[in-house]
Amino acid sequence: MFDDLKRHAAKVADRRIESLFEASDRAGKFSVRLGDMLFDYAKTNIDVEARGLLIDLLDQADMAVKRDEMFNGQALNATEGRAVLHTALRNLDGGPVLVEGYDVMPGVLETLDRMETFARAVRAGHFTGQGGPITDVINIGIGGSDLGPAMAVQALAPYHDGPRCHFVSNVDPADIADALRGCDPETTLVIVASKTFTTIETMTNARTAKAWMSETVADPAAQFAALSTAGDKTRDFGIDPSRVFGFADWVGGRYSVWGPIGLSLMIAIGPEAFRAFLRGGQAMDRHFLSADWPENMPAMLALVGLWHNQVLGHATRAVLPYDNRLARLPAYLQQLEMESNGKGVSMDGSDLPFDSGPVVWGAPGTNGQHAFYQLIHQGTRVVPCEFLVAAQGHEDELHHQHQLLVANCLAQSEALMRGRDLDEARGKVAGKFDGAELEKQARHRVFPGNRPSTTLAYPQLTPEMLGRIIALYEHRVFVEGVVLGINSYDQWGVELGKELATALQPVVEGGDASAKDGSTAGLVGFLKRNGL
Repeated sequence: MFDDLKRHAAKVADRRIESLFEASDRAGKFSVRLGDMLFDYAKTNIDVEARGLLIDLLDQADMAVKRDEMFNGQALNATEGRAVLHTALRNLDGGPVLVEGYDVMPGVLETLDRMETFARAVRAGHFTGQGGPITDVINIGIGGSDLGPAMAVQALAPYHDGPRCHFVSNVDPADIADALRGCDPETTLVIVASKTFTTIETMTNARTAKAWMSETVADPAAQFAALSTAGDKTRDFGIDPSRVFGFADWVGGRYSVWGPIGLSLMIAIGPEAFRAFLRGGQAMDRHFLSADWPENMPAMLALVGLWHNQVLGHATRAVLPYDNRLARLPAYLQQLEMESNGKGVSMDGSDLPFDSGPVVWGAPGTNGQHAFYQLIHQGTRVVPCEFLVAAQGHEDELHHQHQLLVANCLAQSEALMRGRDLDEARGKVAGKFDGAELEKQARHRVFPGNRPSTTLAYPQLTPEMLGRIIALYEHRVFVEGVVLGINSYDQWGVELGKELATALQPVVEGGDASAKDGSTAGLVGFLKRNGL
């Protein structure tokens, strides 16, 4: 599949990226726009021929057909027999969306209306705790039930005018203890996010929160809401059905922030801003459906990723938002991309003949510059970088400081591309050293350069823009998965560890460890001798 691309890549392997800018309007021809949003991939070694070969991959994979099948409710998640329809959750102005002949949109919009009614009641103080209006919301979930809303609430902090939001995901008791500390049980709302209402980490934390609240609140379940389809289990927990918001199995956890899993976000920023968030996602959906491939932002973002990972063999990519409020975006994208495309078999169950998705990691700039950028600039492995930057922040009085942030972002991508050769490095230390010492010192100051990066630029991080960004990356995952021939929408890789943890719990609690391997048994013994 990638043979032609690999031959072309070998042919241009020694070419400097910056030499491509000798052609007319390199930046304009190797970037994509969606309204006031710009995706620049000019600082990569992709040329016209490489782009053509990459776009051929889309045609070979019947990408347009698969894309339409996803939006039309076909069961693209073949291993579980499910449609993939998170896009329906943001289909505010579209027509019917059919799953097995049934239009799901009335149910989606009804649930959205119920969420808005409840969010307004909480924000206005009409829904109260035992001690009065809600001051704090604790969202208990894990995976997509935590990463999505936690990331989005932080990202949209300037729009946060509702109760304080806290997020608990880890079964480590420190997580729930830290969240409860400082909250008043009489004015706290707890949202339990678990589709099945059986997720062990989530339900363990939910029971802990309920016990904490019951110490002072007569009816603690009255201050709980559930994001779940398991009505019998939420009822047994004591949660009134009016505060239970379900979603269908065609919404995967890591794609679920657009619906009930986003309730904490809606309470934080309000229903109107939440709808703007949905409309941002819908705008990216429409662009993905209609734009020709060279002008299609999700498609080109995906093809750049395939070029770097499958063609050039760069096993990781760094997501580097120069926006501190997007601090949790890299972790969110870790799950979105690595749980989706971290597969070893094709759709037909055969071994994948090439590497699947890359390792995704990152942190906000400028913090990363004083941490891991050393490896990015001078390390032996090439790490493609994906920068995100806004033209303006929300702190108007500190605009000069934002300009410094932007200068750092653009300088880093330029430095990765240009580097610094030995002659230039010698000039940096000339007069301070001479002879062999000068040569040694100069070599330490050489930057190889020719390291690729992309930049996603936009005016400001608003609810609508955040919606566009998240949908962009969702569709990138879809495109990469279709080209690779894998199912991006199951996650069997999380099952084995969960099964073994269930089996190990009795052992950890005092049972016999002799049936376990020597390492596991030895570790259990050590931990028990030290207070477990």
